[in-house]
Amino acid sequence: MTELHAVSEDGRPVTALDDGSGPTLLVVPPGGGDSTPWDAVTALLAADYRVVRVNRRIYVPGAEIALPHSMATEAADVLAVAALLESPILLVGHSSGAVAALEAALRAPSAFAGLFLYEPPLSTRELISGEAGVRARAALDAGDPVEAMRIHMRDIVRMPSDAVEAMFAHEGVRALFALHAAGQIADNEAIDALGVGIERYAVLDAPATLVQGDSSPDHLRLRLADLADTLPNADVVTLPSQGHTAHLTAPALLAAAIRDAAEPR
Repeated sequence: MTELHAVSEDGRPVTALDDGSGPTLLVVPPGGGDSTPWDAVTALLAADYRVVRVNRRIYVPGAEIALPHSMATEAADVLAVAALLESPILLVGHSSGAVAALEAALRAPSAFAGLFLYEPPLSTRELISGEAGVRARAALDAGDPVEAMRIHMRDIVRMPSDAVEAMFAHEGVRALFALHAAGQIADNEAIDALGVGIERYAVLDAPATLVQGDSSPDHLRLRLADLADTLPNADVVTLPSQGHTAHLTAPALLAAAIRDAAEPR
């Protein structure tokens, strides 16, 4: 593995992890941390593909987060890394990283041969955070990042309350969430700032594979269905017995879906 270095349009450095060789997969990881949770999927693909994972600036340890953060900034960072790569590029986005990927494709549609989007939390009919996001920001600003992330998981992601409390009972989980809380709340706010409605994506005619887990929260599945209705060249793939974290629970299944999407159509 090597590290790529680019400069975004605002002059800020952007780095990316670069593994393997072959056709290019540009991965925009999900929120809540760095790109290492995608290690297992990357390892399964790197023998046949060049897998480049963007280090999203709001999740780089110790990074200052300029507020308000925006998806325009995220898109610019993705495009700065894409400019270093050889075409054709399959743009792979997961969760909020998939929102950033869509915004990058909207700014430079010719840069990407296709899209692979795993449950982007788009504000198709309602904001992704809304009032819960206001409460999460208040908790964070009051110096309680753990409570901010509890609100995020329970009221924004919409995990069952008992599952959230069981997760937060572990000290290590609380510490990890606290480490990335500022980035996660800024991430949510950047998505909300795009507003309600996704009609702007209807101009993206590149082949798009939209991925969902059959056990994912209902609101994520509904948002994906709305995106499938909007994009002119989209297929929906459902991962059996999976939710929003198949990169951790079923990396081989997710890697196989990416391989299928990377095949020329």
